[in-house]
Amino acid sequence: MRIKPPITNLLIRVSKSGFYRGFSKDVTITAKILVGALILWAIAFPENSAAVLGELNTLILSGFNYWYVFVMAFFVMLCFALALWPKVGKLRLGCDKDLPEFSSFSWFSMMFGAGIGIGMLTFATAEPMYHFAKNPSTIMGLTDGSSAGNVRDAYIWSFTHWGLAAWAAYAIVGLSLGFYSYRRGLPLTIRSALAPLFGKKLSGPIGHTIDVVAVVATVLGISQTLGFGVEQFISGLSTIGVGNWLHTIDADGSRVSSRTGIFVALIIIMGGSTLSALSGVGKGIKWLSNINMVLSFFILFFFLIFGSTLFGLNNLFVGVWDYVLSIPGNMFTVWPKDGTASGDALASWQGAWTIFYWAWWIAFAPFVGVFLARISKGRTIREYVLGAMVTPAMMCFVWFALVGGTAIDLELSGVAQGAIANAGQADQLFAMLDVMLGDNAAYMMSLVIVVLLLTYLVTSADSAVLIINTINAGGDEGPKARPHILFWGAALSLVVGGLIIAGGLSAIQTAMVIGALPFSLVMVLMGVSLIVAIYGDLQREKYGLQTIYVEESDSP
Repeated sequence: MRIKPPITNLLIRVSKSGFYRGFSKDVTITAKILVGALILWAIAFPENSAAVLGELNTLILSGFNYWYVFVMAFFVMLCFALALWPKVGKLRLGCDKDLPEFSSFSWFSMMFGAGIGIGMLTFATAEPMYHFAKNPSTIMGLTDGSSAGNVRDAYIWSFTHWGLAAWAAYAIVGLSLGFYSYRRGLPLTIRSALAPLFGKKLSGPIGHTIDVVAVVATVLGISQTLGFGVEQFISGLSTIGVGNWLHTIDADGSRVSSRTGIFVALIIIMGGSTLSALSGVGKGIKWLSNINMVLSFFILFFFLIFGSTLFGLNNLFVGVWDYVLSIPGNMFTVWPKDGTASGDALASWQGAWTIFYWAWWIAFAPFVGVFLARISKGRTIREYVLGAMVTPAMMCFVWFALVGGTAIDLELSGVAQGAIANAGQADQLFAMLDVMLGDNAAYMMSLVIVVLLLTYLVTSADSAVLIINTINAGGDEGPKARPHILFWGAALSLVVGGLIIAGGLSAIQTAMVIGALPFSLVMVLMGVSLIVAIYGDLQREKYGLQTIYVEESDSP
């Protein structure tokens, strides 16, 4: 039986000299034009851009709800299948003698910091609190909102959105890229993961288009994360007394971040992230990620000691059990609008929460996936999937149970008297500290959280800049020209600032949902391509043929 050898050489043309030396002009310039056009549109025509983006968002959330739900289910099932399949799980991302470059702690710290770190500080309090008040069970009349009987449902949905599905989206991209880069010797860029399907055609317009889609999705995905983080960072600065100029009062009386506050926050964050990006993965990003993890464990330890510990731990164990039991149903459930009050409310809830999250994780996946592949060489597929999918999900569950559980318990017991529930999403964590602690202690903890927010924001942004440049350079992980790092740092700032000006966080969310759609198709093809490639390797192994096409490293 003749088995066709895999593609082990993918030519990506890059400039040999000039300003774009080392970069693919087809990808880099096209991506810059698209992102630049979005920035100009959002800033110059805020009302028009907000209206058009809103209409497209409505169309996608209602027309592609089935697609997003089944796509995420496919990623979860594929990751577990590959990890649990004995012959596949033991395959190494690299040569047999390759060892991991980073320790398990640093690997997990960088992975978690880049993947979801910022979201923990915003949503560990806000999401359980929201679902505690309203979720599908309350809409269907099965439970009462803001009651003790609704706590378990609040955690089912919080864990659903931040659990295995989120990390499966990241893991599938990272696994695909790591497989082709470290076992085939292909460039560490998105197009390489489709080699079994498109072959040498990836050297041309098809490959350029795939990488451009990945860059734009990355910009929009990280902008979504930075948008939430910037709002909470501004709230934190206000809490520790930086100044009232950080906020303005909206027409309806609500407090919103001022343009000056957004500008100052972005200057601080992107300035730090650009400096870190210039230092590379092994220096600035690694050390900032380690600081993130230490401070994160400090805050968790604080809530474990001073928060509603028993209530939180009960939510953790019961919540994980309920979540696992709910996976088969929730993974495939779609609520379309059916003209009834309950059906339409369920569809609206799912679009605003589940479909939005699936789009967010998909938009974030090219960035986190390339980053995961970059730091995971030498690990087996089983080790990679369990480490990149299950472990971070459990970390999210602990955060939501202890931090969000404390907030819910304070409201249930009447201690908070609505101070947490009535606070804005970005303010709820700080409001909870005010309820729990005296003024001085609350100030000190708020200061720690502001520092952690800043390091998470910087880590996410600088990792994104490096990954964008890696894709633009055809997978080259080497040093990048400073002007391009500076450009993408400024571009991320302007996308976040411009879209917030155009329509607040909702405008960023809308742009992100739109940008995620084309990349979701790329990710499905990546999954199919990975199945084809691994099956081919198993066949080659069966007949004693070569399966690894890169040189053995010198590591012991």
